[in-house]
Amino acid sequence: MSTFTLLLGGELVRTPRLDIQTAGTRVIAADSGIRHADMLGLLPELWVGDFDSAPANLPPHLAKVPQERFPAEKDKTDGELAVAIARQSGATKLILVGAFGGARADHAFLHLALAVRLAEEGIDVLLTSGAQEGVPLLPGHAARFDYADDTLFSVLGFSELTGLTIKGAKWPLNDIEMAFGSSLTISNAVKGELEISFGSGRALLLAHPFPLPET
Repeated sequence: MSTFTLLLGGELVRTPRLDIQTAGTRVIAADSGIRHADMLGLLPELWVGDFDSAPANLPPHLAKVPQERFPAEKDKTDGELAVAIARQSGATKLILVGAFGGARADHAFLHLALAVRLAEEGIDVLLTSGAQEGVPLLPGHAARFDYADDTLFSVLGFSELTGLTIKGAKWPLNDIEMAFGSSLTISNAVKGELEISFGSGRALLLAHPFPLPET
């Protein structure tokens, strides 16, 4: 398996779990995502984008990263361009670091939808901010996760879901139909080995393996 870490422009906290996930991977930065490189101790092999949000005063080792520039008026985001380049380079697994938060909610939504499409095309995808993780779920497949008990999670439905079953959770479900836009699967918690399956539809697991700050 060829794994690429793609540094995107969203929020990020460094965690031991994230260090393990990105260790030994190939790295591509998308525009402002290069600011995460030193935080994670990673050196990108390529920096792509239109560079309209590139950070100023980069340290020399990052300023020297090879660049692939694109015009500002283009039909793909910098993140989607990074995905395409990684796939052309043989990626079979993508870790989208900095996929959530940031100033652009539209970009965060795109990353969620893009991850689902990539999974349907056979690419293993993880979206992460360090604190939160997103994993696409495929119909007809029982997905199992190693999250600790009490880890907060939600199942985000991008369509109606049929035959939805959730095991190893505080609020389990068994073979239900869930309407598109339902909040039924928001804010559950892991109790045992989490397992999620459904018969048809599109969905993504969003989990919080790193403790949320108290408010």
